[in-house]
This record gives sequence, structure tokens and C-alpha cells, in this order.
Amino acid sequence: MTTSATPADAAPTPGPAAPEKKVKKEDSFPVFLLKLALVVGIFRSFFFSPFNIPSESMLPRLQNGDYLLAAKWPYGYSKYSLPFSVPLIPGRIFASQPERGDVVIFKAPPTNDIDYIKRVIGLPGDTVQMIGGQLVLNGKPVPKQRIVDFELPVTPNTRCIAPQYEATAQGGAAVCRYPRFRETLPGGRSYEVLDLFVTPQDDAPPVIVPEGHLFLMGDNRDNSQDSRFPPVEGAGIGIVPQANLVGRASVMMFSTDGGAQWLLPWTWFTAARWSRIGGTF
Repeated sequence: MTTSATPADAAPTPGPAAPEKKVKKEDSFPVFLLKLALVVGIFRSFFFSPFNIPSESMLPRLQNGDYLLAAKWPYGYSKYSLPFSVPLIPGRIFASQPERGDVVIFKAPPTNDIDYIKRVIGLPGDTVQMIGGQLVLNGKPVPKQRIVDFELPVTPNTRCIAPQYEATAQGGAAVCRYPRFRETLPGGRSYEVLDLFVTPQDDAPPVIVPEGHLFLMGDNRDNSQDSRFPPVEGAGIGIVPQANLVGRASVMMFSTDGGAQWLLPWTWFTAARWSRIGGTF
């Protein structure tokens, strides 16, 4: 008896071969790192860059242990906008002048290699003077109003500048209690300053700010190396060229009281000053 194969039993007729898919060659890890570094470098050079506050020269607004983002575009770009101040930008492009009261990051004279942060007080053509601790701008005293004392908690990165300012807050915590004032610049821009002692820099002769320069001061008036002092490394910055500007303080990114330890991860959270994070300038 002869049997015949049914269609189900028949061997399938081979069809056309499927086209081979081209496999995209993945970048090597070093190439990936190079691309990442390029993206980060562009972002930090032209958009935002992080800065940390290592001192108390800008109390009460900025505290030791603050980390902020600076906007890089408001004042234009120069070699100081680039990592390591690489001289790829000739002069300053898209230049714009700051406003009085701006908090700016800049390369500090005379070495021009260290980032400082201060407040803009005098613009080109302004006459700036200090008389008895009173700021005088263009011959007119800048209004200075005493307000409630500033209380700064004592933490691993904060100590009182002198024994007379040591105090105890409600609840028993140790604090530094400093006399605080509010200054109001022409145009209405106001900010808080500390005035702790009678010092030689409380009286200074009038200075006319040259074209292309700025008169900068710290808000902690008796603990700031600023334009009231000649440009000597570690002692003052003098009148600062606008070409030295790096950026404008924009937003508080993080803040720590210095109590964090790498080997104790929970301290990364307990040391954070959460109430300070997210503040703008």
C-alpha cells in the first residue's frame, strides 16, 4: 500500500534569508568618559557651576558649608568662565554689567586664580567711602537700620568670632549672637549685614570706581577681605576688574553644618541644613 505525505508532513520550503541586522558598535568606556566630561565642561562653562562657601565673610546670607549654583551667562564669558581658566575666549564676550547688590563670584586679584564671593556695592563712576562704619555712596549715606540680632548655631564648622558673642538659644543650644543691620542701596535693593567691632576699615577715604571695575564688599563687614583693602595676596582684593567675573549667585544647592562623616551614612542627612536648601539670591 502506498502512502502519500500530507501537507503537514511535507518539508517546509525554505524562504528568503532574513537580512542580517547591523550591530551598532558601542563606544568604549574611555570614549564615554570623554563625552561625559565634554558635556559637563560645557554646562559648567556656559550655564551653571557649583561653588562652596569656605568662610564667614558673607554672613548672615551665606554660611560656611553652603553649596550654591552660580549662573554663568548674566555677565558674559571670558577665560575665567572655563575650567582652569583655559585661555580659549579672547577678552570678554556678551559682556553685561552687574547691578548694585548682586552677589557675584569672581577671580580674586592680585593672583586671579582663587574664587571669591562678594556683593557689588560700587559701579564704574561711583564714589565709595566708609565713615564710622557707615557706607557712603556718591556722597550720600546708605540707610542702615538695626534689626533683630542674628543667631548662628555653633556647629563643627562654625565657632563664634569672639567670646562676647557666645550665647544660648531657647532650648539650650549654643549659638553666636551677632548685631545685624539692613542696608538699602539706591534703587531699593536691600540686604542684611553684620557689624561686630570698631575697626580701621570702618573709616576709609573716598574711592572712585574706574571704568570696567567694581567695588565689592562682604556682608560680614568686620571679617571680609574686600575692596576696602589693597590687592595684596591674602589681605585684600582692591577694585576688581569686571573681566574677573565668573558668575552670579543663583540658588542654594546644599548646606551642611560640617558634622557629616563618610563612614557614617546617616550623618549625611543629620548634618544637612535642610531649611537653607533651595533659597535664591
